[in-house]
Amino acid sequence: MSRTSPHPHHEGGQVSRRGLLKTAGGLTAALALGAGATATTADAAPATFTHPGMLHNAGDINRAKVRVAAGTDPWLSGWNKLTANSHSQSTWTNRATATIIRGGTGENYPQLYNDIAAAYQNALRWKVGGTEANAQCAATILNAWSRTLTTITGNADRFLAAGIYGWQFANACELMRDYPAFDLAAAQDMMVRVFYPLNNQFLTGHNDACITNYWANWDLCNMASIMAIGILTDNGAKYDQAVTYFKTGAGNGSIQHAVPFLYGNVEGYDLGQWQESGRDQGHTVMGMGQMGAICEMAWNQGDDLYSYDGRRFMKAAQYVAKYNLNMDVPFTTYTWGSGQNCSQQSQTVLGSASRGQVRPVWAMLHYHYGRRLLLDDKYIAQMCFSVAPEGGGGDYGTTSGGFDQLGFGTLMYAK
Repeated sequence: MSRTSPHPHHEGGQVSRRGLLKTAGGLTAALALGAGATATTADAAPATFTHPGMLHNAGDINRAKVRVAAGTDPWLSGWNKLTANSHSQSTWTNRATATIIRGGTGENYPQLYNDIAAAYQNALRWKVGGTEANAQCAATILNAWSRTLTTITGNADRFLAAGIYGWQFANACELMRDYPAFDLAAAQDMMVRVFYPLNNQFLTGHNDACITNYWANWDLCNMASIMAIGILTDNGAKYDQAVTYFKTGAGNGSIQHAVPFLYGNVEGYDLGQWQESGRDQGHTVMGMGQMGAICEMAWNQGDDLYSYDGRRFMKAAQYVAKYNLNMDVPFTTYTWGSGQNCSQQSQTVLGSASRGQVRPVWAMLHYHYGRRLLLDDKYIAQMCFSVAPEGGGGDYGTTSGGFDQLGFGTLMYAK
């Protein structure tokens, strides 16, 4: 897709919906360059990044603000879920520290994911409700970590920390970037210095393991972090790195590796087997949130990864939703190389562990496919409404799985 042409088309022949993204928060690249602009590269980052332009654009924020003020559901229910969460209170005290460890001796990474959830949720309360105390709290949390964190370490799990908490921290920063007391420069510097090197190291070297050793989520969270850092710092090369990996990367997070098998017209719907489906459903549903975040951030910068490769991600989300709604789906034996010597492993059946697990990932997907694009997303929609209104970090347990996504999709995506 052309990034700078005045009339770009999305993959699959869909007319670009970039016009919907035009907000007071930022002009699109096409408008910034003028109506006569022409593309020079097929997949170049936008000439001008849209801000806010990660999980939420200015239109999303304004819609939530107006609907909550009017007391309209489901936005009001989503808002009430947000304000009831302990992490959303302006009295939250951060625990910023210089070294974060995930995996191995001395683990302390819950300090980071709890504080990120608090920063994000306080930022949302400020953006939607206009409350100054929440803005001050979010800025204080983000400033403390930006000025304190120097190292993310541990065993291989350090790459999960760098990935998941990288894109999440950047998203909280993106919401606060126009708040005077927030030190955007410090946050940008810390993200590039602490998070990006690990994200890049993982995608290029995969911890010196066989390229297929690590599950899709490992690639996805690091791709999401690089994309988010690119947007936060207006860095086109980083943004392009993530988009390119999504399309053609060698590891399991790229779209054709993450969705290795397609099934046409299964009871009237096209489905796609997810790379972790033979493992368990907790990690499979996690993948919907990680890839969803990448697609939503790209969408807000004018790139339609949601529909890339014949809407391959939608087919996977339908598959995952259908199975987790306790319906049958087809399964093809999945074989991969593990460890450093690519020792062959196979899964012959679906992984039923954690089937039906609730994670706040479905609203983002339903309100895109079912409402923005007006497609029949039967299973995604059923899953979305079965778990609404969505909460966020703090609403789904205290362990890391409950913080793998920022949540509050009912509030921010309902249309």
